[in-house]
Amino acid sequence: MTEKPMATRWQDGLRMVETCDKSGVYLFVVKQNRRNATLQLLKRAVEQKRFGRIYNVAVNVFWTRPQDYYDSAKWRGTWEFDGGAFMNQASHYIDLLDWLIGPVESVMSYTGTQVRNIEVEDSGVAALRWRSGAMGTLNVSMLTYPKNLEGSITIIGEKGTAKIGGVAVNEVLHWDFSDSRPEDAEIQQASYSTTSVYGFGHPLYYENVIQTLRGEAHPETDGREGLKSLELLIAMYMSARDGCKVALPLEY
Repeated sequence: MTEKPMATRWQDGLRMVETCDKSGVYLFVVKQNRRNATLQLLKRAVEQKRFGRIYNVAVNVFWTRPQDYYDSAKWRGTWEFDGGAFMNQASHYIDLLDWLIGPVESVMSYTGTQVRNIEVEDSGVAALRWRSGAMGTLNVSMLTYPKNLEGSITIIGEKGTAKIGGVAVNEVLHWDFSDSRPEDAEIQQASYSTTSVYGFGHPLYYENVIQTLRGEAHPETDGREGLKSLELLIAMYMSARDGCKVALPLEY
């Protein structure tokens, strides 16, 4: 079982999946945000096609990581062991781009080390186009003054608009659809207060791991599922490095 991201290099992620396949063992990649009640509601709305055709998606991660955070351990802020604002802090949010909306067709991005004394980026932006025709943006900053401000996703569709926000996608801020369903009554109950950006999804994630090992369930986020967000992350870094649009999927 590995935390996010499963690797900092695309080929390393592929080798992890291949090795576990050959060894006959499961590879679990932690994606606990998926189990947050707010995002479960949003996932259900997408699966029920309540948005109709999805037009636009916006993901914002406006947090703060001071210099002493990066100085607290030698691995922090390095390309080899950490990755920057995209790969580390915004990793779970980049996961939502595929998990909720579907396969991405192409991405263009910029990254920058604007203030912090680190190897990797403290800020980044990206523009995305999905295979479905939807378009969207990712806006990430670890320089928000004076503390974490927002971790959000907004979906604008033909028949619905929704925004899950708060500090860490913990509040349903907007929920408006052309139809009404019983689960709409769960909106206020799904929102929760959080003292951290991690949410409360870890116990539910671990429960799935245990049930899978007992033969009672299938893994929710195995190695192949983990590769989806890693592939998108690597594409974003390639785009920022080369100054061009990067098409997906990457070469295997």
